[in-house]
Amino acid sequence: MNRNFLLSVLAYVLPTFPLGYFWHLSTFKAHYDALAIFRPDVIIPMGLASMLIQGCLFAWLYPRLFGGRSWKAGALGFFMVFGLLAWSFLVLPVAAKYNMTSVLQFVALETAFTILQYAVVSPLIALANRRA
Repeated sequence: MNRNFLLSVLAYVLPTFPLGYFWHLSTFKAHYDALAIFRPDVIIPMGLASMLIQGCLFAWLYPRLFGGRSWKAGALGFFMVFGLLAWSFLVLPVAAKYNMTSVLQFVALETAFTILQYAVVSPLIALANRRA
């Protein structure tokens, strides 16, 4: 495993885990409880495993898709491609399929979370792939 790959995985997982934990299970917990969408006993290791898989995929994809760009252009490209992709996977279909008290509130909360998450991790992954 090369240094940039490991740094990219860490650049994704280290901010995503606390952001996700505090956003969903602390800061906005009452809002999510009111939506009645989450199970009462959230299985944190499954969420962490998901983040590790995503981090490894992003670490592998970043140099193939955004290599050779400035770190700012790479960060913006990553934000636009993977932020939009995450939103399309994690917000729209969940809102469409799952029973909840307010689809609009769920979409607003998860859209804000996705924007924050990718605004934080995109420059970090780009910096992890910057040439020395």
